[in-house]
Amino acid sequence: MRLHYFTLFLLLVPLKLSSIYGISPQATAPNKSFKSLPPEAFLSIDHYHTTCPHAEGIISQKVASWVKHDPTLAPAIIRLHFHDCAVRGCDGSILLNHQGSERSALESKTLRGFELIDDIKAELERMCPKKVSCADILTAAARDATLLVGGPFWEVPFGRKDGKISLATEANLVPHGHENITALIAFFQEKGLDILDLVTLSGSHTIGRSTCSSVMDRIYNFNGTQKPDPSLNVYFLKLLRKRCKSELDLVHLDVITPRTFDTIYYTNLMRKVGLLSTDQSLFSDARTAPFVEAFATQPFLFTSQFSVSMVKLGNVQVLTRPNEGEIRVNCNRVNTV
Repeated sequence: MRLHYFTLFLLLVPLKLSSIYGISPQATAPNKSFKSLPPEAFLSIDHYHTTCPHAEGIISQKVASWVKHDPTLAPAIIRLHFHDCAVRGCDGSILLNHQGSERSALESKTLRGFELIDDIKAELERMCPKKVSCADILTAAARDATLLVGGPFWEVPFGRKDGKISLATEANLVPHGHENITALIAFFQEKGLDILDLVTLSGSHTIGRSTCSSVMDRIYNFNGTQKPDPSLNVYFLKLLRKRCKSELDLVHLDVITPRTFDTIYYTNLMRKVGLLSTDQSLFSDARTAPFVEAFATQPFLFTSQFSVSMVKLGNVQVLTRPNEGEIRVNCNRVNTV
C-alpha cells in the first residue's frame, strides 16, 4: 500500500516546473524561435514587478475584504475562473457584459463575483492605468480565494491579455454536472489538462453550493427511470429530497465540511454522498477512482497537486503574443479605439 501511494506521489508532483509556471522563454529555450514557443511560455511571476509592483497585494486585499463580508464569494470566484478558462481559454471573456456574451447566457446565470473583479480593476486602474489585465486579476483572485478558505498557496504567472470575443452560444461548452467521465476527460484533454487534473480540480467542490436543478434528476428521475440514482447513499437521498423543494434551492457540494477546503469531498465520494453525478462518477470509474482514494487518505497529495493543476488551468489558451488581445480598462467591455 505504501508503495502504491509513493508511486502516486511521483505522479502527482511534477519535477519540470518550467512546463507549469511561466518561465521566460530565454531561460527555457534560448535557441528556439519565439513563434515555436507555447503562449504560456510568455507568462512570468514577475510580470508586474516594474509596471505595477503592488498588483498582487491590491488583489489580495480586495478579495479578503469582500470574502470577509460574504464568505460564499470564495467558491464563486474559483468557479468564475474555471468558467472563464473553459471557454476560449483564460482571457477574461466571461467578464464581458453585453448582449450575446457568455455572461448573458442561461448557463451563466448562477455565476457570481463580477462586482469584486470590477472593484479590483478600478483600484488597479487608479494605481497603474492600462497595465493589469482582467484575465490576470481573475486568475490571481481565484488563488487568493482558495487561500482564504484554507487551501494551498501557489505562485501565479502573469502576462495574460484580455480577449475581445465572448459568445453566449459557447457558454454551454462548460460541463454542467451531467456528463459522463469519458466526456469530461475529453473536455479536459482538449484544454491540455489530464485525468489527474480532472480529479484534482473537481476537488474545488469541497466548498460552495449548487442549485438543486443540478440534482433533481438524481433524486427523482435518474435517466428517465422515475427512480432515484441507485448510486446515491440512501440517507443522503433523504437529505437532498428534504432540502431540494424546488430547482432554485441551494445545497452544499460538500455536506460534511461545506466551508472548509479539505479532502472530505473525496471521502464523500467513497461513501456515495457526492452531490453531482459527475462528482460521484469519479469514484465509480476505474480511470479516476485511484486518485480519489489517494486524495481521500493522503491530504497533502491533494493540496500539492491542486496548486499544480490550478496553474495549469490558468495557463489554458492564454493570449500573450503582441498581436493578441488587449488590456481592458473596464472588465465589462472591450476598449474603444
